[in-house]
Amino acid sequence: MSLTAEQVKIIRSTVPVLQQHGNDITTLFYHTMIDENPELRNIFNQANQFNNHQPRALAGALYAYASHIDDVGALAPTVEKICQRHASLYVRPEQYDIVGKYLLRAMGDVLGSALTPEVLEAWAKAYGQLANLMIGREEQLYEESEGWSNWRDFTIADKVKESDVITSFYLKPVDGKPLPLYKPGQYTAILVDILKLGYKQPRQYSLSDAPNRDYYRISIKKEDGLDTGDPMAEAHPGYVSNVMHQEKNVGDIVKLAHPVGDFFLDPEKDNDCAVVLLSAGVGITPMVSILNTLVQRGSKQRISFINGARSTAVQAFGSHVAEIAASHPNVQATHFIKQPSAETDCKGKNKLQSGRLRLDALHQAQDLCLDDKKTIYFVCGPASFMNDMQQGLKDLGVKDEMIRMELFGTGEIPTS
Repeated sequence: MSLTAEQVKIIRSTVPVLQQHGNDITTLFYHTMIDENPELRNIFNQANQFNNHQPRALAGALYAYASHIDDVGALAPTVEKICQRHASLYVRPEQYDIVGKYLLRAMGDVLGSALTPEVLEAWAKAYGQLANLMIGREEQLYEESEGWSNWRDFTIADKVKESDVITSFYLKPVDGKPLPLYKPGQYTAILVDILKLGYKQPRQYSLSDAPNRDYYRISIKKEDGLDTGDPMAEAHPGYVSNVMHQEKNVGDIVKLAHPVGDFFLDPEKDNDCAVVLLSAGVGITPMVSILNTLVQRGSKQRISFINGARSTAVQAFGSHVAEIAASHPNVQATHFIKQPSAETDCKGKNKLQSGRLRLDALHQAQDLCLDDKKTIYFVCGPASFMNDMQQGLKDLGVKDEMIRMELFGTGEIPTS
């Protein structure tokens, strides 16, 4: 049943309250729910709890939902990204009931008498409406997974160091069955035991090679510590990335989820335009998947591969991209290196520039393909980088619908 006009009015009236107290509500919500339902630790990213990213993201989502309660369609892209994330973690319908119970409870604990029976009823109905929408979409995603409906065992077939901080893992299914073909740019989730925590932790990683039915490849950056914003805080290395780098070896078993994600190139549809791949740091991984796919298919589309990294020592796939650019006249590669090394200068058709990746340092036609109004721009990297790239492209006249961005972590949407 839909919200009544009066309930819509009530929800909208809570916008200022959520702006002021949203983070308090969501922080208490996660603490209480996970404390009383410890099995959920296998779903929620403990690192994002520690650094407050998850509570802050949920607070922002609640605020956005209340602000658009009479136009939920405006939130469709955000809802889709969340549903894709949930599908990669095998979130089940019954877990929405748990979330709803503890969310409303946290609202009551934080807001006290301000959460009147009328406000509580309106928010319970609003939550149920959104939950049903997401459950329905996630069910569709599960149905599209070719029968892959739960975590699946994979063997680490190979482990390849790509740079000082990024390592690739070639993963083959233990059951030997052919794998679904994903769209280049999509991601999978991995689930591993974290002995330090005493429970499992999931993480999403882009698939970093062209789709095939024999193996999946993910390329993981080793995270040395979580950014809490407090320089005095104790360092907490990335739980999953460090386990994968330091403890997992060829022959070990890990659990994988089926590929998902709304950030991708569709080779069947996106085949008559230029493609510009803009990435920073480990954001290069889905771009390599897109590049490899186009090359394997013999595409003659103009491809501009543009990546920024701190140094050539930490940059992954540099020589691989150089070899492709040198042997394919339709591919051009440009790298921005903060600390360039003379010994590992530009190779083949690679162009090397010093400093951060900047659009104003690129040729508008040759590098950014602005002469082709159908050009699709793929952007992946830290949130601030994507924000800058999105705004910069828009300032150059690129339409929103031609810009595709990948968002990891809590899935917060960068805003211009």
